[in-house]
Amino acid sequence: MQSSGGCSRAEYRVKNSAEIWDLVEAKREQFFELSDRVWDTPELNYQEKRSMAEHRSMLEREGFRITEGLAGLPTAIMGEAGDEGPVIAILGEYDALPGLSQEAGVAEHRPVEDGGNGHGCGHNLLGAGSLMAATAVKDFLAAHGIKGRVRYYGCPAEEGGSAKGFMVRDGVFDDVDVAISWHPAPFAGVNNPISLACNELSFHFTGRSAHAAASPHLGRSALDAVELMNVGVNYMREHMPSTARVHYAVTDTGGSAPNVVQAKATVRYLIRARDLTDLHALLARVRKIADGAALMTETSVEVKVLSGDANLVGNTPLESLMHGNLERLGPPAFDEKDRAFAEEIQKTLRWDDIKASFDRFGLKPRKDVPLCDVIFPPESGDGTLVGSTDVGSVSWVVPTVQMRGATYAVGTPGHSWQLVAQGKLPAAHKGMEHAAKVMAATALDLIADPALIEAAKADFRDRLAGSPFVNPIPDDVEPPLDISAHS
Repeated sequence: MQSSGGCSRAEYRVKNSAEIWDLVEAKREQFFELSDRVWDTPELNYQEKRSMAEHRSMLEREGFRITEGLAGLPTAIMGEAGDEGPVIAILGEYDALPGLSQEAGVAEHRPVEDGGNGHGCGHNLLGAGSLMAATAVKDFLAAHGIKGRVRYYGCPAEEGGSAKGFMVRDGVFDDVDVAISWHPAPFAGVNNPISLACNELSFHFTGRSAHAAASPHLGRSALDAVELMNVGVNYMREHMPSTARVHYAVTDTGGSAPNVVQAKATVRYLIRARDLTDLHALLARVRKIADGAALMTETSVEVKVLSGDANLVGNTPLESLMHGNLERLGPPAFDEKDRAFAEEIQKTLRWDDIKASFDRFGLKPRKDVPLCDVIFPPESGDGTLVGSTDVGSVSWVVPTVQMRGATYAVGTPGHSWQLVAQGKLPAAHKGMEHAAKVMAATALDLIADPALIEAAKADFRDRLAGSPFVNPIPDDVEPPLDISAHS
């Protein structure tokens, strides 16, 4: 197949890739600074006001057409550039995690604020890197007069808030041709599209208070119901699929006075399964256990769905395309200073942590690799130890591809102070730039060659044939804008 200039498609892609990589590099410092500013102001689910404002300022500076408040979410934003042609979405995030405050650049646990928030999943890099890629695509389209639209979606509350699920439900991605995203990791490569579908729910039990000594027979303990529910779910664990996961936290014990029968108590559950079908079946069983606990204690139970994510749907043409760009670019160019600090971080870890990083990405464990030095192969790892992501819901409504970008020391646990400590380092910036180059080149390939988009859509249709999407967030559930303090 020939391009309009007479060169082969392969030659055309190489030429375009080199140019768009230069465009990424040209603005690297301003995006490194954006990432660092978001790291400096870590905000939880749906509270990312300053982080979103930083992204909005960058979108304004770069001349994107801006839409705020997507799907009724105050901290969701979209910037679009270009005219007509296909729509390529690049997804970003910027929410942090509670209790992970940590000074940057030190290899020991040293919180900035006791009990404060921290970017323990690298979302400061994720959002800035995605906007970095979208900006490079915008600049390329404008320079060459190419028809096509690139959108940056600033998505809040990935950490349990399922913002993208609410955005999907509201039709935010309905006119998108392809969605691209990434996530910080110890190694670089195309993300193996396996994740767990999930729902987060609160079970509110209501009983009747009474004097625990003088009239215990008149009381009906909501806390007893919570405890019985937890026992029932724990007995269920032996009889559910090995890939399923169930976690819980008692968010309201009903008070601290032991001489009062607790009239109210709440337990929050996060239920995960390999796919939506398994999730719905497991949810039904957990709800029956809650009903049984209420029956045994003569209390009542109210169930409130807070959030939910679908499992990821893969796309072979997109994954092959992205892998080709990764192979052309090679791994991130870390230097000796980067590796030296990564070795200091590894001293705070166990060999089990380090080995697990290699295992997850299908690589042979090595003790002499503090930072990524390879591109891991597609479909790596066995997918047995995976989490959930609201990108999964997007992948059910538009062909989607993700990459993993190497931004921290091999072995660093997710959601840890060690990851927060590395979030502003040169190595993190280099990994973010590397991911931006791959995403930008992949987006440009799609815009330049409509056949690639058609192949991705055909694969998408084949995978979903006979499997209609049922959003795990029911239509009557409002976005949990106060989920960070919700009980």
